[in-house]
Amino acid sequence: MAEAPAGLQPSWDRDRPLLVFDSGIGGLTVLREARVLMPERRFVYVADDAAFPYGNWEEAALRERLVALFGGLIAEYHPLACVIACNTASTLALDALRAAYPEMTFVGTVPAIKPAAERTRSGLVSVLATPGTVKRQYTRDLIDQWATKCEVRLVGSFQLAALAEAYMRQGLVEEEAVRAEIAPCFVEKDGRRTDIVVLACTHYPFIVNRMRKMAPWPVDWLDPAEAIARRALSILPPIALDAPIERHVDAAVFTSGRADAVTRRLMQGFGLKA
Repeated sequence: MAEAPAGLQPSWDRDRPLLVFDSGIGGLTVLREARVLMPERRFVYVADDAAFPYGNWEEAALRERLVALFGGLIAEYHPLACVIACNTASTLALDALRAAYPEMTFVGTVPAIKPAAERTRSGLVSVLATPGTVKRQYTRDLIDQWATKCEVRLVGSFQLAALAEAYMRQGLVEEEAVRAEIAPCFVEKDGRRTDIVVLACTHYPFIVNRMRKMAPWPVDWLDPAEAIARRALSILPPIALDAPIERHVDAAVFTSGRADAVTRRLMQGFGLKA
């Protein structure tokens, strides 16, 4: 079998997918950007809906679940890399996953605190996340490392991920509920106002238009999806174009083993076969 030039992925290996993982449908925001950047790649999207929402789990039990779950996913799908398109899973289990599967490449998702600190003009930044991401030391370490010259408010939302899931499935969301969840992000201090809100959950971009509508003043809503996709692109070898590229139907996998008709239609809308 002919070998591809150094640094290129050989044609016989290009069928291996990029695995994109989330607790629910939020990671579709990352998948959407990854497809734009890597149209030649094959993808498998995995939603851990059997365990959703992750905020209801004890940390040790969830970490143990994720490590065991990825053992099965890696064995079944033989991915080139795994994109953890979930802040909670990344901040909790990324180190454990890398230790358990050292031959696998993992791309994590962490709150975009560094770019927020670089962009803010008022010096007031809020990080909107799940309660688990807010309380994790990993998040606080990011603040200590990158945001010491601004004030960062951590806002833990118990309902926003579920509201986003409901919106994507039903097309409707209670706007007053969205208002209540985002209200703590908006701070006025010494004539300054919060000017950046970091969306530290991949579900949130799905309802960012509702957030804009319910916000008391305009802010920059920082969506990390494109940055995550670009990071995945940067760690994968380019494909050696020594054979025609076959078109694939990308797969959506649900850990519950069940996907209702609404969810299947949603996956089809993203070009996935559930």
